[in-house]
Amino acid sequence: MLVTFKSKASAEVTMFENDAKRILDLLHKDVKIGVITAAEGTAAIALLEAETSESRAHPVSDTVQHDIAAHHSEAGDDTGHEPVQTVTFANKIYPLLEMLREAHKHNNDVLWGV
Repeated sequence: MLVTFKSKASAEVTMFENDAKRILDLLHKDVKIGVITAAEGTAAIALLEAETSESRAHPVSDTVQHDIAAHHSEAGDDTGHEPVQTVTFANKIYPLLEMLREAHKHNNDVLWGV
């Protein structure tokens, strides 16, 4: 599934639902439908910038966390390993972060699932 973020301040940003969920979980938002209001923009930008810095500082731990999540599911443990991701979490956050910055600059909301 895909999630498309929309704002009057910039072009749409579309990403895979699992990546969007990971970002929106940080912001305590539902992946199916929601809004980051202009008032929430500053805090959301700060949080995502911090997560970007953390992801860049510890790229191996990000890969390990992804591998753990992929292999410890409700169906039981899977002993195979995921291929190494070449696109880091910091890179996946970037388009939405840029949208949030533009929305904040123009006092606009960011919506998805509507």
